[in-house]
Amino acid sequence: MIKAILVFNNHGKPRLLRFYQHYTEEQQQQIVRETFHLVSRRDDDVCSFLEGGTLIGGSDYKLIYRHYATLYFVFCVDSSESELGILDLIQVFVETLDRCFENVCELDLIFHVDKVQYILAEIVMGGMVLETNMNDICSRFLEQDKLEKSENRVIPEEVEKVISVVLNR
Repeated sequence: MIKAILVFNNHGKPRLLRFYQHYTEEQQQQIVRETFHLVSRRDDDVCSFLEGGTLIGGSDYKLIYRHYATLYFVFCVDSSESELGILDLIQVFVETLDRCFENVCELDLIFHVDKVQYILAEIVMGGMVLETNMNDICSRFLEQDKLEKSENRVIPEEVEKVISVVLNR
């Protein structure tokens, strides 16, 4: 089971956090700090798996990560998850973000956090993998985006109607 998904930059600033167990905010911050400390100190030519710290799940916990440009994508999982399967899932997540945002960058994760959370929720929910087909995920994302845009267009039209009614009084 996936216990947490952490995305942080080269300086340890969190850009996306999703915990599938309850932790206080202080515990979450400590988990991010410890995870950044463990992952950032590793060379790029070593494997992307390591035994986790003591904060999530004790000894039954592994960190599986990928480093892309300025971002670390880290999945904290228990021993029932396949390391290679999670690496593939990270790749699916990153490629899906890249398709949906057309060359995703760190700023997309900052300014479009709701859309990134939506994409992540299409892939993983409650610590379990739901979908790995990028085409399906992207089409659902585009449908949701169209729906949001159509709802945003309705509001200004309604506002115009109310303003014209008020001004005509």
